[in-house]
Amino acid sequence: MTDRLMLLDTASLYFRAFYGVPDKVKAADGSSVNAVRGLLDMIAKLVTTYEPTRLVACWDDDWRPQWRVDLLPSYKAHRVVEVVAAGPDVEEVPDPLEAQIPLIREALAALGIPVVGAAEHEADDVIGALATRAEVPVDIVTGDRDLFQLVDDARGIRIVYTARGMSNLELVDDAAVFSKYGVHANQYADFAVLRGDPSDGLPGVSGIGEKSAAALLSACGDLDGIRSRVLDGTAGTPAQRAKIAAAADYLEVAPTVVRVARELDLAPFDDGLGPVDRSAAEKLAERWNLGSSMTRALAALPA
Repeated sequence: MTDRLMLLDTASLYFRAFYGVPDKVKAADGSSVNAVRGLLDMIAKLVTTYEPTRLVACWDDDWRPQWRVDLLPSYKAHRVVEVVAAGPDVEEVPDPLEAQIPLIREALAALGIPVVGAAEHEADDVIGALATRAEVPVDIVTGDRDLFQLVDDARGIRIVYTARGMSNLELVDDAAVFSKYGVHANQYADFAVLRGDPSDGLPGVSGIGEKSAAALLSACGDLDGIRSRVLDGTAGTPAQRAKIAAAADYLEVAPTVVRVARELDLAPFDDGLGPVDRSAAEKLAERWNLGSSMTRALAALPA
């Protein structure tokens, strides 16, 4: 078996599980467990299908870091339900899902899957740091296209993309990024800056859409090249040059917001599969009615 690291964008997966798994099976006390059961089923399928030898659940210790907000106040602003002065803002999360998050962490611990986060950073940043330092091929499991920027064919870093559901997983390499967007993976962050992304509160450059952004990057290589050639009048149409020039303040800060961290000081942890605490997992399954979902996860992971 080829040594391979799998990095889970955990919140992306448990949100998908919550909305994708019917809330029919409850715990004995009536609590919802659909997100937990769904995540366990996802882990079982991912491990069985892609056979990683290492596995990490990457965590949002801060889903909206203040340093990103300071640069771009609109960043994820539409998802804030409470501003917290001395800590991470409170994200809009349905109550039945919020109640399951501690149980998700408990289930991951029982399965021997390390949960890794970093203060003042998102799971995306943890994934970026771990993928960058990895000495083995990496599968990044996410439904977030922001992480396409990490794809690196030469180092075997690819995305297991969940946007179309667990029955239609897509392996995203550089060719897949280029086929869809007309840019290479190492240009994707600049592409996102130009195009914008309403789901992250990223406004983009007004009047520059996907095709224009891709054409400019094809001609100039990267955002720095675009800005340089806009100044000397050798890139884009006059209208595009005017739009890029008008967005100068935004373009100064947005790249730092969009690009994931590549260097983080993470506490040591063991990313090997297991050891599974079967007794704890079975007790958890019995108490919370996790049933066949825990059984499948246990069967997929080494004893």
